Amino acid sequence: MLINTKKIKELYEEIQKKIFYIVPGKWDELYLYASIIDRLGKVQTGEMYFYFLPKGLLKRKFINVYEVPSKFDIEEDEYLKLVELLYDKIKELRDEFINSHQKVWTNITISIKNNKFKIEYNYNKITGGGDSYYNHHIYWRYKYLHIEPHSKKEKRAIIDYENDISKDNTKTEEYISGIYLKRKINVVAYDTVDFKNTQRVEYLANKQETQRIRNQILSDKFTKI
Repeated sequence: MLINTKKIKELYEEIQKKIFYIVPGKWDELYLYASIIDRLGKVQTGEMYFYFLPKGLLKRKFINVYEVPSKFDIEEDEYLKLVELLYDKIKELRDEFINSHQKVWTNITISIKNNKFKIEYNYNKITGGGDSYYNHHIYWRYKYLHIEPHSKKEKRAIIDYENDISKDNTKTEEYISGIYLKRKINVVAYDTVDFKNTQRVEYLANKQETQRIRNQILSDKFTKI
C-alpha cells in the first residue's frame, strides 16, 4: 500500500511542473516512462522517455521527447539538460520511497490526460540491456500510445515481452490526482525558426522555477515575455 508522505506529494507537484515546463506548445495527452536499476557498488542505471500528443484536429501523432529539438529547432544540449533535471527529480521520488521505508519500485509510468495525473508503480525485476530495453519500449508504446508494430522485429518484441511479464506476478500500484499546476503562471519562451516562420514555443513554469532554471542553464535563446 502506498504511503504518500508530505515530501512525496511535493515531489509529485515538482515533477508535474518540470513536465509542463519542457513540453512545447499545447498538448492533450502525455505518457512518460522511467526506470531506475540499482547495480553493485551503488551504481544506478535506467532510462526515461515520454511522448506527448499536440493539440489539433488533423494528422495528430505522438511526439517523442528526443524529437523535440529537431522539430522545434531548439538547441539540443540545452534542452536535454532540462530533461535530465526531470529524471533527477524522479530519482528523488524513488529515494523518498526508500527513506519512508516503502517497497521500492523499479519503474514508473506517468500519464497526464483530462486534467488527471496518474502514476503507475511497477516492481518487476529489470535486467536492462539492449534487447530488454527495446522489447519493453515497443510493448510500452503499444500499450499506452496504441502504436501498432510496423515490422516483424517489433511484433516479435511485443510477443517476447508479453511472455516475460506473464511469468511475473508482481502487482502494480497506482496513484491518481488532479493537476497541481495551474495555467496562470509565468511563461518562458524559446525563439525558434521553422522554415520562414518564427515560432514561439511556450514553456510553463512558476516564477521561482523559471528563475532557478534560467540561472542554472542560462542561454541566449531564452527570452522572457
